[in-house]
Amino acid sequence: MKRGNKLNFPQLKIGHMIPKVPIMQGGMGVGISLSKLASAVANAGGIGIISGTGISVDDMRSHIRRAKECVKKNAGYIGVNVLFAMNDFAEKMKAALEEKVDFIISGAGISRDMYAWGKQAGIPVISIVSSAKLARISERLGAAAVVVEGFEAGGHLGTDRPMFDILPEVVEAVSIPVIAAGGIMTGSDIAKALTLGASGVQMGTRFVASAECDAPLAFKQKYVNAGKDDLVLVKTTVGLQGRAIKNNFTNLITGPDKLKIAKCHDCLKNCSYRFCTLDSLLTSVNGDVENGLVFAGARVAEIKEILPVQTIIDNLTKEYRDSSLTIN
Repeated sequence: MKRGNKLNFPQLKIGHMIPKVPIMQGGMGVGISLSKLASAVANAGGIGIISGTGISVDDMRSHIRRAKECVKKNAGYIGVNVLFAMNDFAEKMKAALEEKVDFIISGAGISRDMYAWGKQAGIPVISIVSSAKLARISERLGAAAVVVEGFEAGGHLGTDRPMFDILPEVVEAVSIPVIAAGGIMTGSDIAKALTLGASGVQMGTRFVASAECDAPLAFKQKYVNAGKDDLVLVKTTVGLQGRAIKNNFTNLITGPDKLKIAKCHDCLKNCSYRFCTLDSLLTSVNGDVENGLVFAGARVAEIKEILPVQTIIDNLTKEYRDSSLTIN
């Protein structure tokens, strides 16, 4: 990572990607981060991610093409998030590589094949990890960078440790760029992550409450209205804890009863079948935010309004500069 003027962001470089701001937007599954949000982040100088989770291969291809058409020349970059835990992982990854995305990012497991496929296509593959051990394995297998996700993240959690505890260990363990994720909300958070050796940050929750986010208004409004006591950890059918905003559905699944599944999507390699995680996410993204899962990060209560992506990035840049002045 190249250091410039202390008041300007340092330069992040992953493969051919050198974004104007070292900010990656989190890949949020089942219709939250698609072409509209990803292209807006890229146009604001960052790195946008289309989530391949919960959409068909054809839909994913069309969102990649749409995003590419929307991104201005010499702006940011577009990648795709594919989850290893999903049955269609290999098919989605190969389709994304064929569409010549700027990078692939993957979590919920590690596949030796994905690095080989990325290398063959000349496209960087980034791993989401929650420990120094997994980061080292990822680097050895060919990851271009790692995203370190801590306990503060929204959605499925791979650790119960805070991100700022794990980050220095990972930075020390690998020589590839390290991106800090989970609980990054302000420019001063970015400054702290960079001071601890991160090359950039990934932010999901803050970008949900953006004008361009692909989620419906009711979903975004749930973020704006959420208070500190409105979050709950739920065990989903993936076998991991997930952080969500409390609603009718979280009350149902925190009880002992198995929910009746109207339709099994057969989407996971391993599933507990206690309820359908995918279906519950589809319910909320279709606008019913009381009877479906609404994943969110630990600091969602700090979000008070829905803003354009460019404004969010401008605010983060100003906050980063202000905190850098204080530090120096």
